[in-house]
Amino acid sequence: MARAIFDRVGGEIRLALPLGLGKPVTLVNALTRAAVNDPSLRLSIFTALTLERPNPGSDIEKRFLNPAMDRLFGRYPALLYADLIKGDGLPDNIEVSEFFFQAGAWMGNNYAQQHYISANYTHARDVLIAQKPNVLAQLMPRHGDRVSLSCNTDISVDLFDMRRAGKMDFIAVGELNDALPFMSGGAELESTELEMMLEPAEQFELFSAVRRPVSHAQHAIGLHVARLVPDGGTLQIGIGAIGDAVANALIKRDSVALDQVWDDAPFPLRGNGTGAFKAGLYGVTEMLVGGLLALFEAGIIKRKVDGAAIHAGFFVEARDMYERLRAMDPEERAKIAMMPVSFTNALYGDEREKRTARDQARFVNSAMQVSLLGDVMSDSAKPGQVVSGVGGQFNFIEQAFALENGRAILTLPATRRSGGSVTSNIVWQLPLTTVPRHMRDIVVTQYGAADLRGQTDEEVIKRLIAIADSRFQQGLLNTAKKAGKVSADYQIPFVHQNNTSEALEHWLAPHRINLLPDFPFGTDFDRIEQVLLPALSLLGNAAANMRHLAALIWASMTLPAHPDESAAMKRMGYDAASRWSAPLQARALRGALRVHVQEQSIEQQ
Repeated sequence: MARAIFDRVGGEIRLALPLGLGKPVTLVNALTRAAVNDPSLRLSIFTALTLERPNPGSDIEKRFLNPAMDRLFGRYPALLYADLIKGDGLPDNIEVSEFFFQAGAWMGNNYAQQHYISANYTHARDVLIAQKPNVLAQLMPRHGDRVSLSCNTDISVDLFDMRRAGKMDFIAVGELNDALPFMSGGAELESTELEMMLEPAEQFELFSAVRRPVSHAQHAIGLHVARLVPDGGTLQIGIGAIGDAVANALIKRDSVALDQVWDDAPFPLRGNGTGAFKAGLYGVTEMLVGGLLALFEAGIIKRKVDGAAIHAGFFVEARDMYERLRAMDPEERAKIAMMPVSFTNALYGDEREKRTARDQARFVNSAMQVSLLGDVMSDSAKPGQVVSGVGGQFNFIEQAFALENGRAILTLPATRRSGGSVTSNIVWQLPLTTVPRHMRDIVVTQYGAADLRGQTDEEVIKRLIAIADSRFQQGLLNTAKKAGKVSADYQIPFVHQNNTSEALEHWLAPHRINLLPDFPFGTDFDRIEQVLLPALSLLGNAAANMRHLAALIWASMTLPAHPDESAAMKRMGYDAASRWSAPLQARALRGALRVHVQEQSIEQQ
């Protein structure tokens, strides 16, 4: 089939390949192999979000991940072009460009960084069209004589529409995969619209995005955001632990279970969205995430627009979400309409209807750092090195300002830990900017929400310092004063001087089991792996600091054993019993288990 496709287009393929889950891996690998074996063929790939199972680096990572790799991530095959980029490099007749990376996957890789295309999600389609693609390939399920674009209507729908209108000329090919849910509406195609369909003897398992545990800080962010979402409004949230925290808080808010939690808050709260959802929400999002599906299943996302409660552009999630969508009654599943991002991420086209539908919109996205003047960095870790990409973040912020009562909510933990030290995510200046300060809106950390829209520079600085970690507040204020941006006599109000992890833990610990669990929407980690996760986090934070590492080893000899210590050590391939002869790494892990259980005991007290 690969050779037939090359022959069909004269030996030069300009391949439009969907981002994420919709890649027909078997077929793409065959096309890549054909080009590797025959230098007279040319293959250019334009795509994004190349999904890869992790490649454990350290010994401790291998011990934890390797035994559970298939269960956690699915037996998802590697993409040959990605292996070549990471190995000896692509041959001269193959080129790959991406406009969004799997987070952190291509840091330090020269080829990937050099061929990255910075584009808003809604503009990626036009970047692709400018390259005159002659082949579109996608993974699809089939039902009767129809196929579905399923997880990737994001750009593909527009391309098929343009081909029908005679504005584009390409051949469409597919690879069958019945594990994908058959999404209807705009995702459906007649099989005759495909030139070829690969029906592999063995279909590969879909990639599963592993849910990470939700921390105290992330749950606190979710609690703050939940107060900013009005009943009857519109919602967009992203993937990850903060998205899970926001969805969980909205579900708990609907049952009026958070009143006492909010009453106990040691930090000032903003927003009056505390009641149950009577009118319900409407979801419009580029990415259908597990949290949004949970809100739909809970009857909170239920306000329908053109018969749909959710309009989404693509999805990639944990495998249980695919299974839930497949098992859903077709009439219910039809309320989740997969659309192009030209619909979800923009107001252009049917603008009047979109403005009416997207009432009281709240677009919730994550950031990495925020400057005191309101600039946002979301896609890069340092100048030149792209962590992920802009994606649709700027699209939704632009919508928030264009809509009469829309708001953009950017979330981030107040601090980060790296190399054994803690730094602030609220800083004076950024090395580069994803969202400029003139589009500053609402910023949320675990310590509160800062409403920045329409405020003076001085007031913006004051409000951001108010939600920064207290260890860094005075330094930030001194820098702002030195720059002449804050009055010399201004002092941080007392009510904002208790922004500490200790205050956070004291607030949330009593509510963790019943209201704020580690995994609000389930997990593929087994019980012992869940025991290991916080200990591995402690060990990872201590790894770069010999004093902290020594403290863990000391704890392995002095603190009481963790109740599941033997099983946890055995799961990691170490002796279940504590021995002086054990490797230092094993002793440090044992100490981390004991430190964590001690911390839990203190929290409960």
